[in-house]
Amino acid sequence: MFAIRIFLTVSLPVLMLAGSPAGPSGNRATADEFDVVIYGGTSAGVAAAIQVSRMGKTVVLIEPGKHIGGLTSGGLGYTDSGDKRVIGGISREFYQRVHKHYDNPASWIYEKSSDYDRYRANEDAMWTFEPHVAEAIFLAMLSEAKVPVVMQERLDRSASGVSLSDDRIKSIRMESGRVFSGRQFMDATYEGDLMAVAGVSYTVGREANAQYGETLNGNQVKANVHNHRFVKNVDPYVKPGDPASGLLPGIEDTGPGIDGTGDHRVQAYCFRMCMSNVPENRVPFPQPKNYDERRYELLFRNFEAGDHQFPMKPDMMLNGKTDTNNNRAFSTDYLGGNYRYPDAGYAEREAIIQDHEDYQKGFMWTLQNHPRVPESIRTEMAAWGLPKDEFIDNRGWPHQLYIREARRMVSDYVVTEQDCRRVRLVEDSVGLGSYNMDSHNVRRFVTAEGFVQNEGDVQVSPGGPYLISYRSIVPKKGQATNLTVPVCLSSSHIAYGSIRMEPVFMILGQSAATAAVQCIESGIDLQSLAYATLRERLLKDGQVLDLPPMAKPKVVISKESLPGIVQDDTDAAVIQGAWAHSSSTGKFVGTDYVHDGDVEKGMKSIQWKLNVPTDGKYELRISYSPNPNRATNVPVTVTVGDKTTRYTVDQKATPKIDWAFHALGSLSLIKGSTVTVTISNEGTNGHVIADAVQLLPQ
Repeated sequence: MFAIRIFLTVSLPVLMLAGSPAGPSGNRATADEFDVVIYGGTSAGVAAAIQVSRMGKTVVLIEPGKHIGGLTSGGLGYTDSGDKRVIGGISREFYQRVHKHYDNPASWIYEKSSDYDRYRANEDAMWTFEPHVAEAIFLAMLSEAKVPVVMQERLDRSASGVSLSDDRIKSIRMESGRVFSGRQFMDATYEGDLMAVAGVSYTVGREANAQYGETLNGNQVKANVHNHRFVKNVDPYVKPGDPASGLLPGIEDTGPGIDGTGDHRVQAYCFRMCMSNVPENRVPFPQPKNYDERRYELLFRNFEAGDHQFPMKPDMMLNGKTDTNNNRAFSTDYLGGNYRYPDAGYAEREAIIQDHEDYQKGFMWTLQNHPRVPESIRTEMAAWGLPKDEFIDNRGWPHQLYIREARRMVSDYVVTEQDCRRVRLVEDSVGLGSYNMDSHNVRRFVTAEGFVQNEGDVQVSPGGPYLISYRSIVPKKGQATNLTVPVCLSSSHIAYGSIRMEPVFMILGQSAATAAVQCIESGIDLQSLAYATLRERLLKDGQVLDLPPMAKPKVVISKESLPGIVQDDTDAAVIQGAWAHSSSTGKFVGTDYVHDGDVEKGMKSIQWKLNVPTDGKYELRISYSPNPNRATNVPVTVTVGDKTTRYTVDQKATPKIDWAFHALGSLSLIKGSTVTVTISNEGTNGHVIADAVQLLPQ
């Protein structure tokens, strides 16, 4: 009877998994009773199910949708991986299988392997792939592990959907009425539905910087110097220049707000489209039935204001296909369309997903066809369409919306910016992350000058790999003592922006599964598991748990620890242009420094204003980290009252004062006066660094 029910609930591609629920040990489970029940067929869920089976326990993988693999098989084929040295275990095995697939010449249908620079025959793994290849590999790995997969079964999210006794989950019920009992459970969904129904503490949105002592969380107006913003002045009103006419679609009447304050907003979602430039394998982008060109008025006005940058990022994969992501001021990200999604019911979520699909399909059709789009853009777009051989059951459109962030558990350990920067090191690592602290924009607002602007984008490198705590993937003590949460783990908004990479989800899924099996074998709660036991098995199974030799703990030099008046780059009064954050070279004040990327010369500057506390003589200093790629002619302007002095700084040279500071000169200052210091990249011959300024009494 069990096999028949699996057959009826599994879509055609996974019929191979419709078998006995017996695990590899041969122990027969009764119908719908398993050692481990995993809800969510994301990449994390797949890795976890395989690990449970390999450890000799019975497991079932339940997926609410029609496909396995989440974003990995849903369009995100250009892997955001960071430092690939820290990707081990089943996660690396997946990417090794990708490489093996493309070792076969038959896999190259529309191009030769020699023409694709990301295929390297001498490497052990490959990090780009076509969506259908990813799903086929996942299905093959599940089949080899004899994991039964149940498709299109959604959790009953009412109070009776999860049966609890003494803080332990006994069973979960689907909307169909089907019940799955288990000794251990896992929520591997992007939304955290099982976690929420089980009564586990969670949060949605951005924390204030003050909550966890961070610098990159909360409202991010001041740091709005990224590439995904309006670089031209664009009018936000329905009738240009007339606030009474109302705002265009997608713009909030909220104003800039206060930097670093928390809110309910989550970073924007989009579909990671797989496009094709092969004529025989592409179809035109469809125009949605409810197409409304008013949704794209900001796009038209931005073009007409002179910004003709290509408004998306099509990263080339194989066989003439892409993984297409958001880019620039107005692109595939649907800002503000997802605020209700994390806690919404199924019907409302479906409406939100459809709204995102309509928006993005309309956006693509607009770029290809609308006369207000510059001809150069329409010409470039003419080469692209949806692939005939991907997502064939959905007419070439991805089956998975990119849920970049939804609920996040709040457990006894919250991963924060301090973990990502290696300022704080844990002793119970279950995996490593290394990607940028990456938040997409969350909203559009009207500036004080009356123009539209995006807000929320952060792209800051953590400066190398970092450790992820076991405590962050299990609920706090006293809550759901047999539930692991490797996707909606306990993390702040900005730290989650780094963790939320598919290879990391697979790593955490495997580690969570290992912990679940060990708790079954020892008869204890997840919160009581001895880390030494878990670590031993994880290392045996190829997981990477320690920092690479060169990834040393960071020593933070706080401005408060330095004498005099010190302002960091985050304290700058005015920032012009897109400055990038980095912590890769030398010493610096605070968590990082900013640099101009050696581009857009004359368009970038940073200005500080220092108030003089008492009469006297002061030495004025600036901080930078030297490097051979730095500019030797960085212009620094200092203004006090009506007197302006210009300096030129060689940032290749090592600063001689207090490890990082360069003395500009001495100033006789009066109490209450203001010293304005401006660093620009005008006419410079290399990277320009801006870190901190210091006014030191002499």
